[in-house]
Amino acid sequence: MCGIVGYIGPQQAAGLLTEGLARLEHRGYDSAGVAVLGSRLQVVKKAGRVRDLVDALPKRFAGKVGIGHTRWATHGPANDTNAHPHVSADGKVAVVHNGIVDNAASLRERLTEAGVELVSDTDTEVFAHLIGLSTADNLEAKVVDALSQVEGTWGLAVVHADFPDRMVVARNGSPLIVGVGDGEMYVASDLAAVVRHTTTVAHLDDGELATVTATGFTTFRQDLTTTTTTAREVDVDPSAYEYGELADEPRMFTEILEQPSSVERALRGRLDERFGTAHLGGLNLDPRELRAIRRVKILGCGSAYYVGQMGAGLIEELARIPADAEAASEFRYRNPIIEPDTLYVAVSQSGETIDTLLAVQEIRRKGGRVLGVVNVVGSAIARAVDGGIYLHAGPEIAVASTKALTNMYVAFSLLALQLGRVRDLSIADGKRLISGLQALPTQIEEILKSESHLEEVAARLAEAESMFFVGRVRGYPVAREGAQKLKEISYRHAEAYQTSELKHGPLALISESVPTVAIVPQDELTDRNVAALHEISARRGPLVVVTHPEVDLGELDALRVDVPKNEVELDPILLTIPLQLIAFHAAKALGHDVDKPRNLAKSVTVE
Repeated sequence: MCGIVGYIGPQQAAGLLTEGLARLEHRGYDSAGVAVLGSRLQVVKKAGRVRDLVDALPKRFAGKVGIGHTRWATHGPANDTNAHPHVSADGKVAVVHNGIVDNAASLRERLTEAGVELVSDTDTEVFAHLIGLSTADNLEAKVVDALSQVEGTWGLAVVHADFPDRMVVARNGSPLIVGVGDGEMYVASDLAAVVRHTTTVAHLDDGELATVTATGFTTFRQDLTTTTTTAREVDVDPSAYEYGELADEPRMFTEILEQPSSVERALRGRLDERFGTAHLGGLNLDPRELRAIRRVKILGCGSAYYVGQMGAGLIEELARIPADAEAASEFRYRNPIIEPDTLYVAVSQSGETIDTLLAVQEIRRKGGRVLGVVNVVGSAIARAVDGGIYLHAGPEIAVASTKALTNMYVAFSLLALQLGRVRDLSIADGKRLISGLQALPTQIEEILKSESHLEEVAARLAEAESMFFVGRVRGYPVAREGAQKLKEISYRHAEAYQTSELKHGPLALISESVPTVAIVPQDELTDRNVAALHEISARRGPLVVVTHPEVDLGELDALRVDVPKNEVELDPILLTIPLQLIAFHAAKALGHDVDKPRNLAKSVTVE
């Protein structure tokens, strides 16, 4: 991984490729490179940022066919040699690749025995040599020949000097789209790379390949039988991928500020005030089928997993159905029992998270019903599930998820409301929750107005090398998400615990240099939460308390962050918002690149 872009048409390719790569920077990467096919195949690649690659391009770099890549290291360190594209020994084949070759070690050994000199540490290089050594008559067959020897996952783009009128691309477990222009064609791993030029795209399925020329594309399988994949117009506003008025601000900050409007979009047309329920037509489940559900299992990774925990608690509260969340990355490895009356829900902003996609495939293979909660129309998970809920958060570019996460919770609120109303949730409670949902945008705006105070809190926390986040029941997944945000962009160690578990071990680490961020909503556990804060304070642990104005902290010496009170079931998402700003300002105070945290990627398409 991490980003692929390709072009074939009447224009010079180099500028279009580097522009596309710049639009994929949000995915996280450590090097970049391009290959251009003109009178000969030329390759330039560079460790560092796309701007470093642009500076390294020679003045003569002509060609109207090309591929480019931003790499996130999986095999070998980040350096010029390991950067993509990789080239065959005869210099005729260039390859870019997202994914992992599982049998790379044995293939590298076989190639070495055959006299091929391997120049990089990567798994991807084997593709270039296997294609270059193939004796097949055409590029399509050469690529298929290579793929037949490879085990693993790939989003692959190939150009060959002997076939200058085309490129061949392939997908297996890693996203790839073909964009249709006017007399020109594009290839990308993410719509962001090509959205300025076309919004008419074809999504390749796993196991599918495509031949792309300047005038069109054809799709086929590895046995060379043709398929019928077609391009469709994607309903997306290209300007949504631009920075707009806040161009000088980190994208994470602009996405935090967009949350009031993104929540409004998520709610639009989905609330039935008359009957106190939600309408989610995309579930493809009628009331009888909804009532037949006996359990809900939510699967996600990272922040999606934590918001899944919030959603599971909400579903149990409102619908009185047993519900839990599990890390999708572990799910299929324990040979899970798939129950016919369990509703499985896969959560992923990109809809391409490989661990979550593999969990979906495991559920479907065993006959289970699975819904998707995703932000990207046409993504792999969206196409693999039985139904789902689109988040309507708009493009999320920063690696650290904010507005998409908020909309995930809104989606779970709607799902819980609909499940509850077909059971025993009263119409009065349904209307109460609808009023709470409608109040969210205004309340989020109110939290955002307290940014200056949150910046002061963040500056204090940034001084600490390590800290705790704690919460109970509804507050625990909020604490987990708060710790996640802080550590992924500020690089400070942050660990989340249930407040009740502090005295069972972690309390030993409390000291003047280890602050605690406590989630203390006004609910049935407020008194117990405040009592735990006194235990921390008695051990001189600095405190930051995210709470409601009605909560009395007494004489506690603590930095207080007040959040507007909503219905108790909806409080978790409002308690999460200030933690986003705290993480943002802590990272900024430490001088970090907030949008591109080290070692992380936006769309994780390798296991």
